[in-house]
Amino acid sequence: MLTDSNAIADFIKKTKIQDVLNWGRKNSLWFMVNAMGCCGVELLATGMAHYDTDRFGIIPRNSPRHADVMIISGYVTKKYLPALKRIWDQMPAPKWVICFGDCAISGGPFYESYSTHQNVDDVFPVDVFVPGCPPRCEALIQGFVELQKKIEAKKDKGTDY
Repeated sequence: MLTDSNAIADFIKKTKIQDVLNWGRKNSLWFMVNAMGCCGVELLATGMAHYDTDRFGIIPRNSPRHADVMIISGYVTKKYLPALKRIWDQMPAPKWVICFGDCAISGGPFYESYSTHQNVDDVFPVDVFVPGCPPRCEALIQGFVELQKKIEAKKDKGTDY
């Protein structure tokens, strides 16, 4: 009888090995810079040396293939949504989503605009919402801490438990 990789993955999910994996994952959240709107300025500033996000294992990456976390910041236009889905599909699992700013959460001042997509959580499995217009860098770091807590408690949407 052969054991396939799905059987091994299912076995790991039921053991303490999953806790060790989650410990490593929560301490190495690499996010993809995808700056849109005015939230993008705060997003870029969060990755700078002043906030030292490396101490939390939070490191910005330029490629979706190297990232664990997609931060949706600013408004999402209907024209931009297919590109965002393509980026999401390129990210390896497990992967997580943080909605950063009022525009990403509900459309903000562009609510019910003909060209923007509201409620991105209908499209992506959003783990953390960071409200504000624009939210401060400290709020994004707090969002990452909340995501780390969800991963540790196995209540995140990025991992199939």
